[in-house]
Amino acid sequence: MNLGIKVTKFIEVFIDYGGYKSVLTGLKNTLIIAILGLAIGIVLGTVIASVKVMPKYKKSVQILNKIADFYVGVFRGTPVVVQLLVGYYVILPLLGINIDSIRVCIMIFGLNSAAYVSEIMRSGIMSVDPGQMEAGRSLGLGFGTVMMKIVVPQAVKNILPTLGNELIALVKETSVVSFVGAQDLYVAFSYIGANTYEFMVPYLVMAVIYIVIVFIISQLIRLMERRLRRSDRSN
Repeated sequence: MNLGIKVTKFIEVFIDYGGYKSVLTGLKNTLIIAILGLAIGIVLGTVIASVKVMPKYKKSVQILNKIADFYVGVFRGTPVVVQLLVGYYVILPLLGINIDSIRVCIMIFGLNSAAYVSEIMRSGIMSVDPGQMEAGRSLGLGFGTVMMKIVVPQAVKNILPTLGNELIALVKETSVVSFVGAQDLYVAFSYIGANTYEFMVPYLVMAVIYIVIVFIISQLIRLMERRLRRSDRSN
């Protein structure tokens, strides 16, 4: 089968037989899982990073730090596809929880991202001048207040490109969500390939879409960086 025939069959299934609907649904699910997963990862990762940089004078803080280390070790030490399978087919059924696969994917990707974001955020916090924390504490503010209102906002500016890379990684990793029955771009283009009995063109188009998504995210991150630099100069 020559390339022209392959492209014609792809277009036929994509347009005439509604393949584009599956692609749009897959694209929507891919972006939802990646973006909401990163949002969960940033919130939980910031909490974990704050625990890891807290002074270890109190026993409770030491225990929390060990829990944080264990959490990071588990989620960084296992593939996300294994986490999806264990979460969807083992842990949730044992707990008697029944939720749809997209929500499970968002939750697992969020927990996974938090392990990586915590280390990213910790390095960002460590890059902020320690005098910022000391100044805030000298004004009578609590550790948590100083961290959330003074230190973390400055840290985010320092780690913004790395957070962008984390979002890009999540977008690409969503290709494994089909293992728990979620529909993403991979599932959509596999459907088209199965209906045309030819996978070269669908998979090439899928690769182009991923490249476009990554390009758009990279440009948005650069735009945010430029705006942050301008706001710093104006201040």
